Amino acid sequence: MAQYSAELDGVFVALADPTRRAVVRRLGRGPVSVGDLAREFPMTLPSFMKHVRTLESSGLIRTAKAGRVRTCTLNRERLLLLDGWLADQRRIWEERTDRLEQFVTDEEDR
Repeated sequence: MAQYSAELDGVFVALADPTRRAVVRRLGRGPVSVGDLAREFPMTLPSFMKHVRTLESSGLIRTAKAGRVRTCTLNRERLLLLDGWLADQRRIWEERTDRLEQFVTDEEDR
Protein backbone atom coordinates (compact mmCIF):
# COMPACT_ATOMS: atom_id res chain seq x y z
CA MET A 1 0.00 0.00 0.00
CA ALA A 2 2.85 2.41 0.84
CA GLN A 3 4.45 1.78 -2.58
CA TYR A 4 1.09 2.36 -4.28
CA SER A 5 0.70 5.61 -2.34
CA ALA A 6 4.20 6.82 -3.24
CA GLU A 7 3.58 6.10 -6.92
CA LEU A 8 0.22 7.85 -6.82
CA ASP A 9 1.74 10.84 -5.00
CA GLY A 10 4.38 11.15 -7.72
CA VAL A 11 1.74 11.19 -10.44
CA PHE A 12 -0.33 13.81 -8.63
CA VAL A 13 2.75 15.99 -8.06
CA ALA A 14 3.62 15.73 -11.74
CA LEU A 15 0.08 16.70 -12.76
CA ALA A 16 -0.14 19.57 -10.26
CA ASP A 17 1.56 21.92 -12.70
CA PRO A 18 -0.45 23.34 -15.64
CA THR A 19 2.52 23.10 -18.02
CA ARG A 20 2.96 19.42 -17.28
CA ARG A 21 -0.78 18.80 -17.68
CA ALA A 22 -0.60 20.54 -21.07
CA VAL A 23 2.33 18.31 -22.06
CA VAL A 24 0.35 15.20 -21.11
CA ARG A 25 -2.66 16.51 -23.04
CA ARG A 26 -0.47 17.17 -26.11
CA LEU A 27 1.19 13.75 -25.91
CA GLY A 28 -2.27 12.21 -25.86
CA ARG A 29 -2.36 13.00 -29.58
CA GLY A 30 0.88 11.10 -30.18
CA PRO A 31 4.65 11.16 -29.68
CA VAL A 32 6.56 14.36 -30.37
CA SER A 33 10.17 15.50 -30.10
CA VAL A 34 11.21 17.53 -27.07
CA GLY A 35 12.19 20.43 -29.34
CA ASP A 36 8.81 20.55 -31.07
CA LEU A 37 7.00 20.14 -27.78
CA ALA A 38 9.04 22.89 -26.10
CA ARG A 39 8.16 25.37 -28.87
CA GLU A 40 4.56 25.27 -27.68
CA PHE A 41 5.52 26.75 -24.28
CA PRO A 42 6.83 30.23 -23.46
CA MET A 43 9.97 29.20 -21.54
CA THR A 44 13.60 28.34 -22.10
CA LEU A 45 14.52 24.80 -23.08
CA PRO A 46 16.35 24.12 -19.76
CA SER A 47 13.22 25.16 -17.85
CA PHE A 48 11.05 23.01 -20.06
CA MET A 49 13.38 20.04 -19.58
CA LYS A 50 12.71 20.19 -15.82
CA HIS A 51 9.06 19.55 -16.59
CA VAL A 52 9.97 16.67 -18.92
CA ARG A 53 12.18 15.11 -16.23
CA THR A 54 9.39 15.41 -13.63
CA LEU A 55 6.90 13.72 -15.95
CA GLU A 56 9.43 11.05 -16.82
CA SER A 57 10.33 10.33 -13.19
CA SER A 58 6.64 9.97 -12.33
CA GLY A 59 6.29 7.44 -15.14
CA LEU A 60 3.72 9.48 -17.06
CA ILE A 61 5.95 9.86 -20.10
CA ARG A 62 8.84 7.99 -21.66
CA THR A 63 11.61 9.51 -23.70
CA ALA A 64 13.81 7.85 -26.29
CA LYS A 65 16.81 9.33 -28.06
CA ALA A 66 17.53 8.61 -31.72
CA GLY A 67 20.59 10.50 -32.87
CA ARG A 68 20.17 14.08 -31.70
CA VAL A 69 16.38 13.89 -31.32
CA ARG A 70 14.70 12.97 -28.04
CA THR A 71 11.08 11.92 -28.48
CA CYS A 72 8.44 11.95 -25.72
CA THR A 73 5.65 9.38 -25.56
CA LEU A 74 2.74 9.27 -23.14
CA ASN A 75 2.71 6.19 -20.90
CA ARG A 76 -1.02 5.51 -20.97
CA GLU A 77 -0.65 2.57 -18.57
CA ARG A 78 0.46 4.98 -15.85
CA LEU A 79 -2.84 6.81 -16.20
CA LEU A 80 -4.56 3.59 -15.12
CA LEU A 81 -3.09 4.19 -11.65
CA LEU A 82 -5.07 7.43 -11.47
CA ASP A 83 -8.13 5.82 -12.97
CA GLY A 84 -8.11 3.09 -10.33
CA TRP A 85 -7.72 5.57 -7.48
CA LEU A 86 -10.51 7.78 -8.81
CA ALA A 87 -12.80 4.77 -9.25
CA ASP A 88 -12.17 3.80 -5.60
CA GLN A 89 -12.95 7.34 -4.44
CA ARG A 90 -16.09 7.50 -6.58
CA ARG A 91 -17.33 4.19 -5.13
CA ILE A 92 -16.66 5.32 -1.54
CA TRP A 93 -18.50 8.60 -1.97
CA GLU A 94 -21.42 7.05 -3.85
CA GLU A 95 -21.85 4.55 -1.01
CA ARG A 96 -21.79 7.37 1.53
CA THR A 97 -24.32 9.48 -0.33
CA ASP A 98 -26.54 6.41 -0.81
CA ARG A 99 -26.48 5.80 2.96
CA LEU A 100 -27.25 9.49 3.60
CA GLU A 101 -30.16 9.37 1.17
CA GLN A 102 -31.49 6.23 2.87
CA PHE A 103 -31.15 7.86 6.30
CA VAL A 104 -33.01 11.00 5.19
CA THR A 105 -35.71 8.99 3.39
CA ASP A 106 -36.21 6.72 6.43
CA GLU A 107 -36.57 9.78 8.70
CA GLU A 108 -39.22 11.32 6.39
CA ASP A 109 -41.24 8.08 6.44
CA ARG A 110 -41.57 8.17 10.23
